[in-house]
Amino acid sequence: MKRRLVSCFLAVWLSGPSIALAGPDRLSVLLGSEHVNATRSFQEFNPGVFLTWERGLNYSAGLYYNSYKKVSPLVSVGYDWEVAQDFDLGAFFAVAVYPGDGDEFSHAMGDVVPFVGLQARYKNVFVQLIPADGDSLDALFTFGLSFELE
Repeated sequence: MKRRLVSCFLAVWLSGPSIALAGPDRLSVLLGSEHVNATRSFQEFNPGVFLTWERGLNYSAGLYYNSYKKVSPLVSVGYDWEVAQDFDLGAFFAVAVYPGDGDEFSHAMGDVVPFVGLQARYKNVFVQLIPADGDSLDALFTFGLSFELE
């Protein structure tokens, strides 16, 4: 099941037109997170780097220091709407690998954890909201900086 989900997601992620041939359009730097109503202590400093190809849908891949103090690879697909000049709102679906910590999530397949969330970007600052199941936290906010690549 885990391999099938990862294979399907990677096939969708790679199906963006010319994604493998064209360079990325955006570089994002994850800085940290806030675990809302957490019942335990989590790592809140989560540096990471992501490359995004904007092709109608946004396809991203990167690495970050997760809340369990390990490095996680992540791929995502999302869509943003321009609400005003320099202000976008969007939604995304992501799959991350949490080495040895997948059992901390009720919805993981082994160490592979799917996420859905909402995001906003104003100029170079972004924030994301990922709802949680309420067992160990109610939601996760992440934040960082994002830069267009030329």
